[in-house]
Amino acid sequence: MGVTDPAGPVMDRDEVDRALARLGAEHEAIETSLLALQDHAGRRLLEGAELTGVTRERWAAAEASITLLWAYFDAYTAALRSAREIRARRRWSSREDLVELTELLRGDSVTVPGGAATLGAASKLSESFSLGTLVDRMNELYASSLDLVVTADAVWSALPARIDLLAAELQRTRKLAHSVGVRPGEHPAGDDLERITRTLTRLREDVVTDPLAFWVPAEGSSAPGGGRPDTTVYDREARALEDVRREIDAVLTVRQDAEARLIRLRDVLSRADRTLAEARTARGEVLAKIAATEVPVVSGPPTVLQEQLATAAEYRRQAQWHRLSPLLESLEQKAEDELLRARESLTAVTAPLAVRAELRGRLDAYKAKVARHGLAEDPLLMERYDSARRMLWSAPCDLRVAEQAVLRYQQAAAEQFGASRIPQQGEPQDRRSESS
Repeated sequence: MGVTDPAGPVMDRDEVDRALARLGAEHEAIETSLLALQDHAGRRLLEGAELTGVTRERWAAAEASITLLWAYFDAYTAALRSAREIRARRRWSSREDLVELTELLRGDSVTVPGGAATLGAASKLSESFSLGTLVDRMNELYASSLDLVVTADAVWSALPARIDLLAAELQRTRKLAHSVGVRPGEHPAGDDLERITRTLTRLREDVVTDPLAFWVPAEGSSAPGGGRPDTTVYDREARALEDVRREIDAVLTVRQDAEARLIRLRDVLSRADRTLAEARTARGEVLAKIAATEVPVVSGPPTVLQEQLATAAEYRRQAQWHRLSPLLESLEQKAEDELLRARESLTAVTAPLAVRAELRGRLDAYKAKVARHGLAEDPLLMERYDSARRMLWSAPCDLRVAEQAVLRYQQAAAEQFGASRIPQQGEPQDRRSESS
């Protein structure tokens, strides 16, 4: 759609001919644009749809604008026809013809009835425009009408199809969820599926009846349809459905691996029970063999874990996978914690026996060292060795007294070896005596 020259002095024949040629080409371009708008799929959809909200309001205004566009175009066509008829009167136009043509081509010579010319304003009987002003008006009305049509068509082309695809995926997910017991009111994922279903149904209805409410205009763009569909709600629900699908996949994995995981759980809890039993036996041995030692009490295996394990097995038999999944995860962690606790109990209970074993080993190591130095028959060393050995191999054994006896033996040996420094309790052994 173009713009004609403004009014000016009387035109000569060449100027008139050039203006008529330009106006003819302009008329053809305008007609092509209007027919394209008339046949636009978006406009046909808007005419046939039951619209609501902002789309209904804007389309009502756009329909009036399109009607006005055709009225302007008809007036423009009539003015161009009249100008062509005047120019066709004579091969060489008279001055009177040129004056009339100048007024028609450049002056406010196009009269439009008031009902059509005063869209949205107070009614006038009629209004006159120049061809240039009339084209400017048509350009404005065409741009705004085309923008609305292209925008609505872009939303309808993008969102409903995507919503339908997501809805189909939602239905497949719902069937899969139902097969593993994920249902509304019984599992959070089932409630999420119900909410997503309601949201998508409402979203599709809103998009179909009010597409312009789902359009984000491009900043700084004046082109018709500049912008993009607003997919905020769609994207949020798509992410929510993906989260649900992952949850259901986890439940499916539980269904496939449930038996193996239950076997592993029983094994871990059995090992924990055996370790606790070993710790209780060891505690009795420590109490009998070690004197003046506080030995921690060993608790029995927690019955609640066995009860939960039985519940998990029952869930598996009844195919209640959605309930089995979180229970197995919790049980696996608790079983590992229980095995760790049992091992720590065994370590704590047997610590005195470990201390006694370390003292015995140290005493024998020094006896061997004494023998290598040819001091095996030394009376003092023999007396101190026998004293320490009696304490370490007697029951109950007083570890504190026995350790002192071992240190005295080490001290005597070190003196015999000529060591410059005697190791004290808890210190590393003298490097020179160790290497001798």
